[in-house]
Amino acid sequence: MQPPIFARGLTKTFRGVVAVNGLDLEVGSGTVYGLIGRNGAGKTTTLRLLLGLLRPDAGVARLLGADWWDAPPVLRERVAYVSQAWQHPDWMTLGDLSRYSAYFFSRWDDGLAKDLARRWELPWDRPMGRMSGGQQRLAAVLAALGARPDVLLLDEPAAGLDPVLRRDLTRCLIEALLRVEGCTVLLSTHLLSDVERLATHVGVMDHGRIVGTGAVDDWQRTMRRVQAVFPGVSVPEQVEVPGALRSQRLGPVLTAIARVADDAQLDGLRAWPDVRVNVFPLTLEELFVEWFEPVPPLGFAGSGPENLGRSGDPVGEIQ
Repeated sequence: MQPPIFARGLTKTFRGVVAVNGLDLEVGSGTVYGLIGRNGAGKTTTLRLLLGLLRPDAGVARLLGADWWDAPPVLRERVAYVSQAWQHPDWMTLGDLSRYSAYFFSRWDDGLAKDLARRWELPWDRPMGRMSGGQQRLAAVLAALGARPDVLLLDEPAAGLDPVLRRDLTRCLIEALLRVEGCTVLLSTHLLSDVERLATHVGVMDHGRIVGTGAVDDWQRTMRRVQAVFPGVSVPEQVEVPGALRSQRLGPVLTAIARVADDAQLDGLRAWPDVRVNVFPLTLEELFVEWFEPVPPLGFAGSGPENLGRSGDPVGEIQ
């Protein structure tokens, strides 16, 4: 049985520019999956392909087991989408929106919508065009969650908000998702702090492909920056950092981003005479920056199954 969100070999090109390049993606039921990547990595295009708003050049994209290009209404009402742009009429109030949505979503929960509006201090009878930008974003999320969807797609939900409003939106999302049990969420963003607070799993997207995926807890628990300083003027050629995803040599210093599941795996490195080994934890944002910071080609680790990969390399997964 396919997971609620599924893509295999998904490809889309615009005027010779490849936006999505053979993408594979699986998001299991009840998972909050953060799709992260730099601007232009292909995140929004991926969501639009999944939703049937674009037709792929190759590959398959399915939500709830169906191709959304021609999915029936009975399935469509089980999926909700919050886009980057405000899409509701400015004259419409939340009360209007709730009555309107009830015609299209058989599971529309007016009680939940009113409760979320009250908890988030959103005016029920004020035209949404007169709401602040932060209130409009929350109103869009409310409209999605009120449908009690099985699948929720969020495209940069905190786009354009200041840090305080972003934190408030994240808190509200967490509260709301606890109310909509079993909902599978795909969150596209480049704001890594939001992913750390919201997501259970994360995938790194680069040049239209998923180049790394894993559980957020595992990434936070195991990903480290390892620095080894050797005596003399250079790092011995045969030295490598176990579990390294990428590494760089600069004079006597070897620096690597590595998966360190057990500190004992560095014992062999520490056994070198007069070496100094320092290990630093990484936040998800620091890992993201380290991932995409350019290094000389020879500085990369190999592309074996323990590696998260680079653009064009096989996907690696942290178990």
